[in-house]
Amino acid sequence: MRILVTSDSHGNTHNLRRAIMSQPSASLIVHLGDGEQDVQDLIPEFPERQFIGVRGNNDWSSTLPLEGEITVEQVKIFYTHGHKYNVKYGLYDFICEARRRHAHVALFGHTHTPCIDYDDDLYLMNPGALSGWDCSYGTLDLSPQGIVSNIITI
Repeated sequence: MRILVTSDSHGNTHNLRRAIMSQPSASLIVHLGDGEQDVQDLIPEFPERQFIGVRGNNDWSSTLPLEGEITVEQVKIFYTHGHKYNVKYGLYDFICEARRRHAHVALFGHTHTPCIDYDDDLYLMNPGALSGWDCSYGTLDLSPQGIVSNIITI
């Protein structure tokens, strides 16, 4: 199964739409905050896709949670925007929370800097941002053979 991971669209529905359209096999789209309205605007265009997300520090009137978790194909995914865990200053608190939740994958945004890492059985991903001059998003492929993560620049 392919999962599209996006974050920090900050009003750029054009790039969010491009990311969704470029990944037709992604049935699940995770948006990691700072763009809740962008997602809401595009949901009607993609009724066959499942969207989940969290509130970012710039989603002021949002009622979305700050973090969430989902299990897909026996892989537990923890996701958050990242500001609650101060990810701009390091990932220690974020990784500790992911481990406390027994996650296999931990997704975060907020920094606008794409990142893929693997830390002692924990896959980490920040897909970057869909706003600004160097836009990117991520994909997660889950299969019985394992987990593959990628960052795509648009």
